[in-house]
Amino acid sequence: MIIYSLDLFGTAIFAISGAILAGRLKMDPFGVIVLASVTAIGGGTIRDMALGATPVFWVNDPAYLWVIIISCLFTMLLVRRPKRLPWYVLPVSDAIGLSVFVGIGVTKALNYGATPMVAVVMGVLTGCGGGIIRDILAREVPMILRSEIYATACIVGGMIHTFLLLFGWGNVTATLCGLVVTLSIRLAAIRWHLSLPTFTLTK
Repeated sequence: MIIYSLDLFGTAIFAISGAILAGRLKMDPFGVIVLASVTAIGGGTIRDMALGATPVFWVNDPAYLWVIIISCLFTMLLVRRPKRLPWYVLPVSDAIGLSVFVGIGVTKALNYGATPMVAVVMGVLTGCGGGIIRDILAREVPMILRSEIYATACIVGGMIHTFLLLFGWGNVTATLCGLVVTLSIRLAAIRWHLSLPTFTLTK
């Protein structure tokens, strides 16, 4: 129940981030819902399709769609000036949602018989896939393709999750440890502006 609640929380936060970007691009309400939806459930949808877990999760549980719709309405009605929010609210909330999404992706992949490496990939896809689609639709370079530590946190957290399971740890403990690692790395990157070195070609 705790993981499910955090999953819905992450869905709401990702939906809000998509809605805010749609607002900055001056989209109509339909565009807001589309961008919010792909951000919130895009990664999980691709994951389920890749694993053959159909119908995908939000078809079986429409609560995710209601969370997205409510988040869009909240954003359009109340979040008129995102800069007035404390700077850390959205990044920290996003980090929490990201870590939960990674843990859920890894767990679901393993439940469907995926290898540990594929499970880590599915965790990263669950956490980052929606943001990639969002940025492509907004004609921006996806965040995970830039130097900011985002996908790296997902990879490390997913690896810890799967390694602990391989060493015989319980599923709940391994999942929570993976969540904490992903969240800690992401929060550290936000706090101290950590980034990976860039690959630059010189003439």
